[in-house]
Amino acid sequence: MAAHANNHDYHLVPLSPWPVVGSISAFVLALGGIIWMHNDIPWLFVAGVVGVLYTMFAWWSDVIAEANSGFHTPVVQIHHRYGMMLFIISEVMFFVAWFWAYFDAAFYPDEIAQVGRVAFTGGVWPPQGVEVFDPWHLPLFNTLILLLSGTTITWAHHALLENDRQGLKWGLLATVLLGILFSCVQVLEYSQAHFGFSGNIYGATFFMATGFHGFHIFIGTIFLIVCLLRAYRGDFTPKQHLGFEFAAWYWHFVDVVWLFLFAAIYVWGSWGATIAVH
Repeated sequence: MAAHANNHDYHLVPLSPWPVVGSISAFVLALGGIIWMHNDIPWLFVAGVVGVLYTMFAWWSDVIAEANSGFHTPVVQIHHRYGMMLFIISEVMFFVAWFWAYFDAAFYPDEIAQVGRVAFTGGVWPPQGVEVFDPWHLPLFNTLILLLSGTTITWAHHALLENDRQGLKWGLLATVLLGILFSCVQVLEYSQAHFGFSGNIYGATFFMATGFHGFHIFIGTIFLIVCLLRAYRGDFTPKQHLGFEFAAWYWHFVDVVWLFLFAAIYVWGSWGATIAVH
């Protein structure tokens, strides 16, 4: 027995098929996307999507089983946290790229070195003829929704730390509903846009920045739904709840990104511009 006992705090993961299956699925997805764009044949892309989703489900199920089996020691949890921190940092840099594109066009709308920029912007920002959103209408409402969701996810976290199972469930449920409401309001907002994605740099930078944020809200909502289901299963304990903790980190991250988007694109970007009337 002693020969098989662990003499360290690390989890040596057994052989797993999911890295290989995930890599093949991602390759099929990329190849299928290219074929779909060129030949209008979507079935290979769909197969890749199914493979990626199945890999995600199966791999994370294994991770949950490992946590419930006691493999996630305090040392292992520290390294999981490092991994999540690095992931969020990479996401921050992803959004930095979109902010960079927006501010580059906003601060230099008459940059002659950028071929065709003056023709599209008229030398001003927002470009001439573009009617922007009123920041104090739907964008403000969505800001309040996300701020409220930040309080409900914090409520759920503190309830879990106090072993208040009902508080955990209600806090998670409220956050999920607020995330769904945010997405619905954003769809409504997009339907009222007086500018499109193509044909102008304002529309391209606006929809790429806010649209990718909306996609992150969608992913975060799914993350929280999984946590809610796990909460009903009783998976989380006050001392071991990495899955929930990471979901809370991710949700706070998208909250903060939205505050920057609201301040920079909706509020600052609307100064001196023509506000669309609905």
